[in-house]
Amino acid sequence: MTEPEVTRPATPATKTHRRGPRAEWLIVLAGCAAACLVAVIWSWRHDAMLNYGDAVAHLHIARRVIDSRRPGLSELGSVWLPLPHLLMIPFVAVYAWWANGVAGLIPSAAAYLAGCAGMYRLARRWLGARESAIALAFFALNPNLLYLQTTAMTEPLFVCEMVWASVWLVEWRTCLDREDDAARRWANRLLYLIALAISAAVFTRYDGWVMALLAWVAIGLSLLKRRRLGSRAFWIASIIVVASPVVWFIYNAVVFGDWLDFMRGPYSAKAIELRTATPGTGPPHPGWHNMWVSLKFFVKTSLMDAAGERWGTWLLATSVLGTMWAWLIAQRRAFAWSLLLWLPVPFYAYSVAYGSVPIFIPPWWPHSWYNTRYGLELLPAFALGIAFFTHFIVTGVREFKPRWARYVAAGMFALIAVNVAIVIRERPVVYVEGTKNMESRRAYDREIPPVLRALAAEHPGAPVLMNTSVHPEFVAFSGMSLRQTINESDREYLQAALAAPAKEAAIVVAFAGDDVDRAVRAHPEALRPVAHFAMKDQPAGTIYVSDTYARGQ
Repeated sequence: MTEPEVTRPATPATKTHRRGPRAEWLIVLAGCAAACLVAVIWSWRHDAMLNYGDAVAHLHIARRVIDSRRPGLSELGSVWLPLPHLLMIPFVAVYAWWANGVAGLIPSAAAYLAGCAGMYRLARRWLGARESAIALAFFALNPNLLYLQTTAMTEPLFVCEMVWASVWLVEWRTCLDREDDAARRWANRLLYLIALAISAAVFTRYDGWVMALLAWVAIGLSLLKRRRLGSRAFWIASIIVVASPVVWFIYNAVVFGDWLDFMRGPYSAKAIELRTATPGTGPPHPGWHNMWVSLKFFVKTSLMDAAGERWGTWLLATSVLGTMWAWLIAQRRAFAWSLLLWLPVPFYAYSVAYGSVPIFIPPWWPHSWYNTRYGLELLPAFALGIAFFTHFIVTGVREFKPRWARYVAAGMFALIAVNVAIVIRERPVVYVEGTKNMESRRAYDREIPPVLRALAAEHPGAPVLMNTSVHPEFVAFSGMSLRQTINESDREYLQAALAAPAKEAAIVVAFAGDDVDRAVRAHPEALRPVAHFAMKDQPAGTIYVSDTYARGQ
């Protein structure tokens, strides 16, 4: 039997063989681009790009950096990390793209395509073209990921960063033991690439902070063992990695007066959990302070994101078995770095239990949908495990029935296609969550913007007092600019407007219980209600017009 490709060392000298010929890569990229395009067309035709309230909020944050009373980086806020919003800024500058969600689609789709390329490259390092294509197909054709990459959500970008960090870590470790100058130069370049990928992850999601810590400590220990810790490339790259969270600390301290505002400020996950929890009713969610329950919720969510309802157990078993097989036959020291792809398991087990980020799924109490998209972060680990599981089956079949080996890969492709069909038939849980999210806002999105548009036409350029963090789409759908509004991000303007709403604003939009509503109740003089809106399970909204604003200016 010929030596399997997984046992061949990958070095800079064999780079072309490792990555596959150019034609192979063109086929990979063309196939992924086609899948991306189909998903985009579907999402556009079903008006699904703005289903997630968080997606709308991400677009809003990016837009207010260039369109607000005080445009600038301080408008990025303190909780969500800034890179996704910075990437969207060139696209939200086009008003129509901001309003319809295309501004969020562009960077997400680009991240999806880059993530697909990284997934194939990682598998191709050890496996043949057929097994690598299986990893790619499972990853790239996942309906939940395909939907999410048409939105402004952050998961496609973070998955891309995680995959490429793993790719470059594996390649760096492969070069580490070689003593020739070419390998050392390539290893130094890879250190810079790893640092950039990790830094991007740090500025995308807080998962990236744990990934950065683990990866960089491991890199340092590997170099220390070889007495190469004094490498100039390592220390320059270390500055990039360490500076990333430090910059975020400094930003929070300067802009919000607390270097940990993102953790303990009024908009942090912990503060939101405390505000929304019902006193005396027990734990706020099933995994609260229970690592085991949190672990089960995350793993179950990951399986629901990746496979049909009855296929989850098989998926977990085959991917774990494939990972174990890879550990036995691949270059262990290099392959160990790809285990970074399993990091979401302990991270979310802890985060759900102690980090105020609950996950709800339909099969388990409270039988709802919340944060189901987090499970997509385990998709690369599943995909690579399945590819190695296929290699395991092919190796076994080849020993007894060599002619049958070619049919194993075909069978796996068929199973992946069937799984995709089942997930679509059962409705992808990430899309369902987004749809439920949209249903809670649909009536207001349909009724309020036309009223605002008409009133803004009667008062051209006049300020509108409203809270834009809850329903930022009202501004985009009404045709107004954010600069025209006085909102919670305009702190010095907001306080004056709340103290005298009729004097400072021509139009006031208040929802029961918010700061603007309390200000209107405290200072109702000269405010005339012109429209009232009510919706089940949502605070009632009222639009007022000031009778004194024009005379007071």
